[in-house]
Amino acid sequence: MTPRGPDRYGHDVLARDRQTPRLPKSAEHEIAVGDVIEEPTSGFCGSVERWENGLVVLEDRHGKRRSFPLGPGFWIDGKPVTLVLPKHTSAVRTTAPKTASGSVAAAPGPAKVARASRIYVEGIHDAELVEKIWGDDLRHVGVVVEPLHGIDDLAGIVTEFAPTRSRRLGVLVDHLVTGSKESRIAEAVTGGRYGENVMITGHPYIDIWEAIKPQRLGMAAWPSVPKGQDWKSGICAALGWPHATAADVGRAWQRILATATSWTHLERPLLTEVERLIDFVTES
Repeated sequence: MTPRGPDRYGHDVLARDRQTPRLPKSAEHEIAVGDVIEEPTSGFCGSVERWENGLVVLEDRHGKRRSFPLGPGFWIDGKPVTLVLPKHTSAVRTTAPKTASGSVAAAPGPAKVARASRIYVEGIHDAELVEKIWGDDLRHVGVVVEPLHGIDDLAGIVTEFAPTRSRRLGVLVDHLVTGSKESRIAEAVTGGRYGENVMITGHPYIDIWEAIKPQRLGMAAWPSVPKGQDWKSGICAALGWPHATAADVGRAWQRILATATSWTHLERPLLTEVERLIDFVTES
């Protein structure tokens, strides 16, 4: 019988080779605003901006944000960590001033030169809501938001803008659902000449009003408006508000807008898509 060599594994054939270096253990780390964290799978590195619903939001030095599930798989100062919520969450989350979007407020500085890239929204109400919640963030990265007053001629608007890799265009559309007029217009544009450098996204609501949580107005849900009736006038009527003129509807919107002072007052689909647009137009 051939003599057996040294048994590197002992009696357990599944045991680890003793010559293989041990990987460093992952230590638990309580997240705090401002922590610099790397997610090695994607290579994204940024500081902790906020956390909610089991996610941590990181912002890199270019102002780009990414969300990751809390737990293992992160690195801090070259060492693996498992991210966990702080034991005193409320105290930790208020250590840095925040913008209405929930971002850490940037220190005061000189005005930024506007980027060539732009974000277009359907109307003035959309622009006002985006400004109210994301205005500080947009000024920080130098992005201008402009109202389109409708998207029926979106193809012509995009052609006139002529997006390029360094001059991108993001468009936020109301009622972007499968089979809608809005979705057909969006598909035609993104499949066209400028599709690579334009992002058209949106929310499922009939109007931007609906993206504000109805609980902010003391309702369980937004009223149902019969098909064929002007939606905004129908909402005003259901709420018992004047709606005979455009001025009446404008005042109604200001009442609604006044209830939204934080990202927590908006529905998740709008939050997600606006932040996607900001990422798209600020990508290096």
